[in-house]
Amino acid sequence: MNRVKRTLAPYLLVLPGGLWLLLFFVVPMVTMFSLSLQQGDIVNGYVFTGHWQTYVDAITNYQTQLIRSLVYGLITTVALVVMSFPVAYWIAFYGGKRKSTYLFLILLPFFVSFVLRTISWRQILTDDGMLLHPLKEAGLLSPGFHILGTSYAVIFGLIYNFLPFMVLPIYVALERIDPRVVEAARDLYAKPLTVFRKVVFPLALPGVFAGVLMTFVPASSDYVNSGVLGSSSTTMIGQVVQAQALANSNYPMASALSFFLMAVLLTGVFIYARVLGTEDVMNAAAR
Repeated sequence: MNRVKRTLAPYLLVLPGGLWLLLFFVVPMVTMFSLSLQQGDIVNGYVFTGHWQTYVDAITNYQTQLIRSLVYGLITTVALVVMSFPVAYWIAFYGGKRKSTYLFLILLPFFVSFVLRTISWRQILTDDGMLLHPLKEAGLLSPGFHILGTSYAVIFGLIYNFLPFMVLPIYVALERIDPRVVEAARDLYAKPLTVFRKVVFPLALPGVFAGVLMTFVPASSDYVNSGVLGSSSTTMIGQVVQAQALANSNYPMASALSFFLMAVLLTGVFIYARVLGTEDVMNAAAR
């Protein structure tokens, strides 16, 4: 009896999480994939016909928005790694007793709605807003200069909104590094750049890996920042899905775009994990 309990114990522990994933991930994904292969309309209903042409039309008609979304997501992720690592490093090694305060300040904007925060930046970045208007009045910027409605505004909004998702995982990884390891490298006359390249960064890889996953995927599929801060020339694939589902009631097209985007993102994640080496990441995390 005890042997049976020991055998079943791991499966029973995994069961709640497995059921959650089954009900709220696998079932919706299968439903969405099925809907993408259906034909019909909202009045007469949809019938499964195995209509793969929907995927061809989705890729053909919206490849520009798809590529733009992936490029925005990639730029955002790279910028977040570059910006977040110094912040996380300073908090982890020099934050002292105020680490919790600094982390709270980073998370403080999350007490306000994602949409409201983005709308507030729209007010700041307008031509007559508190940022550009004084600079134009002072002659530091030309009267025709503007940021709102450009790719820069959209990417800036993505970086601002997803910054904590990169800082926190990197901080957690850096916090686990034993300071004596860094001191030992310095005692061996390693230069600061060598210490970072050979000691700090490899041990922080689990945090970087997690941060990239937590920012690249949602940033590439985001539609709020491009809708609020962008224009028709900065439309992302998330906006197209929203329009197809809510405005046009074209659920097969919306499902095909969503499923294809998910497939592209997962493929990119697997390639990223393969190149980085998940075994190396896990080994670094276990140290």
